[in-house]
Amino acid sequence: MAAASTTVVLWASAFVAIRSAGPHFGPGALALGRLVVGSLALLGLLLYRREGLPPRSAWPGIAASGLLWFGLYTVALNWGEKQVDAGTAAMLVGVGPVLIALLGGWLLREGFPPKLLTGMAVSLAGAVVVGLSMSGGGGNSVLGIVLCLLAAVAYAAGVVSQKPALRTASPLQVTTFGCLIGAVACLPFSPQLLSDLADAPPSALLDVVYLGLFPTALAFTTWAYAISRTTAGRMGATTYSVPALVVLMAWTLLGEAPALLTLVGGAICLAGVAVSRRT
Repeated sequence: MAAASTTVVLWASAFVAIRSAGPHFGPGALALGRLVVGSLALLGLLLYRREGLPPRSAWPGIAASGLLWFGLYTVALNWGEKQVDAGTAAMLVGVGPVLIALLGGWLLREGFPPKLLTGMAVSLAGAVVVGLSMSGGGGNSVLGIVLCLLAAVAYAAGVVSQKPALRTASPLQVTTFGCLIGAVACLPFSPQLLSDLADAPPSALLDVVYLGLFPTALAFTTWAYAISRTTAGRMGATTYSVPALVVLMAWTLLGEAPALLTLVGGAICLAGVAVSRRT
């Protein structure tokens, strides 16, 4: 539970950090910078622990999760958050756990426990309330919505791809090489990253470092550790609390005071998570 909680809090903070760094970095450049920082930290830890390379059987899952989750998801979310507000982005990405549970139940034969499905339905309703309450400014675009939904699909596919790899490889190995593959996939954005780094203020540079060290290196490792000990569907349902945490963090760090409806939606999200964790 501690590992899952750490992941959820750090991933929620990523929405705020992405929004903060977004004006100074292109979507691909921000993704590459985040993944490079994360890869360096993870490789250092891997060498320190002397875990070495994952077994051959784990590589297909690691490669798929690296391309889909670390690569495509990160770029799509960064781009999407340039078009829609953080609450709407969190709501749309909140479709991901539904897809995880469906794909996990089908492809990984995890089944569909009634309490998990009930909790997911409750939390999805809460995520919708949170997103709608924060999207009244009219600034959302069709492109942004499509990009966030694409991020949700990539996220779900990456999680389901990662799960089999954890049967033979350690959480640190799966996370390290998945992050490294995602970084390699984003190398075409190198010229833009170098240009953006030259012009970005120190606060934006700190955002990139933070995204790489905490929501990426640490949170993806704690996620892999947690999901290796439970089902993909149950872990996916846990992330439904992210929209509620995004609201609180944006309120505290960005000065965006949430409306009453936003707080109600956040409470619904947390209630759904509580139900799903009882499966």
